[in-house]
Amino acid sequence: MAAIIAERRSYVAGTWVEGDEVFAVENPADETSVADVAATPLPEIERAITEARRSFDEGVWADRPPAERAKVLGAFLDYFQSARAELVATMVAEAGQPTGFAERAQFGAGLGLARGTIDLYLSMSHEEANPVPLDDLVRAGASLSFRRHEPVGVVTAITPYNGAIIMAMQKIIPALIAGNSVILRPSPLTPLSSLVFGAAAEAAGLPPGVLSVVVEAGAAGAELLTTHRAVDMVSFTGSTVVGRQILAQAAPTVKRVALELGGKSAQIYLPDAVGRATAGAVAVVAATAGQACVAATRMLVPRERKDEVLDAVSRAYDALTVGPPTDPSAKLGPVISAGQRDRCERFVRLAEENGGKVVTGGGRPAGLERGYYFEPTVLDLPDNANPAAQEEIFGPVISVLGYRDLDDAVRIANDSDYGLSGQVYGADVAAAVGVARRLRTGAVNVNTAVFSAYAPGGGYKHSGLGRERGPDGIRAFQEVKHLAIGELR
Repeated sequence: MAAIIAERRSYVAGTWVEGDEVFAVENPADETSVADVAATPLPEIERAITEARRSFDEGVWADRPPAERAKVLGAFLDYFQSARAELVATMVAEAGQPTGFAERAQFGAGLGLARGTIDLYLSMSHEEANPVPLDDLVRAGASLSFRRHEPVGVVTAITPYNGAIIMAMQKIIPALIAGNSVILRPSPLTPLSSLVFGAAAEAAGLPPGVLSVVVEAGAAGAELLTTHRAVDMVSFTGSTVVGRQILAQAAPTVKRVALELGGKSAQIYLPDAVGRATAGAVAVVAATAGQACVAATRMLVPRERKDEVLDAVSRAYDALTVGPPTDPSAKLGPVISAGQRDRCERFVRLAEENGGKVVTGGGRPAGLERGYYFEPTVLDLPDNANPAAQEEIFGPVISVLGYRDLDDAVRIANDSDYGLSGQVYGADVAAAVGVARRLRTGAVNVNTAVFSAYAPGGGYKHSGLGRERGPDGIRAFQEVKHLAIGELR
């Protein structure tokens, strides 16, 4: 395994910043310290904001032609490519992610997403005719009406621990290619890998102030970044609880807020696709240890075949190897912290107290005395009111529920405060699509899944506001201006 990234400082408006206070980044696989990183002093976070404001208002980036911005961002991503080995090693160490997942799903998919986003932006029209009835134009004395999509301004990007690189790419690249200035604040649990964004900005020659990367152990900087009047937009991925706080903090200055929050997604198996359930269950926990907001942790199967599914899924989970992320045989590593492991244990207890049964797993795996490991766990739940079916656990725990018919399956799936993602499996594709259309969720995968710069994702209900990726994800970082033009009378 390569050495981890050596940088320990923040990158503020084109300069590397030392901090008087340091905090330790922990390896969740063995509870050792990965490194000490210097926290960004609060005055330097404020300087990042004011310099982002200056750089945007002066147009040093926003006024460049899109093709020129794309060229600079291409060099920015080339730097990432050159840092692959160190970046993957860092993600493995600070997030406890298996090496293959860090390399493919974070680094590879993140880089591909970023390059695709640039191509998508360049293919879109950012000035377009606005259809106005001729009579309205004549009455106004106007000869032209059109819409212009312009950058929002200064953007705060706050990213989670479970996808530090790929989630940052989903925010930073569309924001920058659209002409915004950005301040990235990664999770305090996994800040090291995000420092590479500062190195990439420096290597590519981004103008000072256009991109800053600030790190902290607490939340004082994040609060400043979500309340400061010079910030125009906050883009956040994380828990619904914190998302609500950000909405409240942004409200007094009426900032635009984009939120990708929690999920309690359902995977629905039509009677002709029950044989696919085992693979779907394994996908929930493999590689991520269930720490994915889109994880389909509620499995809905025909009631009369529930016991069959429970048996098959339990045998598959029992066969999964839990272990250090550097072990090639390990299919899932640790959860991020002791607190997250405790949360898994608490919800297993709550499930049992409310009539559920632990079919397999439910505790800490034997032989792993250090590290925040939790067994892949299958819960047999009597109904969707069970706390394990209603709350996001964010660990390797799946709940199996039975449905009477497809109407009942849709009812159960929609009986949730969340609506981030969903899955429907059926050999009768028309029937499966019919179910998918009825789900109240931002994305539904029918018999497959697509992750692309061109395909949007986001939540209904408590799962968020706005969209990331796709044309909608680019428009999220743009304002719409209407121009009406006529001759002087």
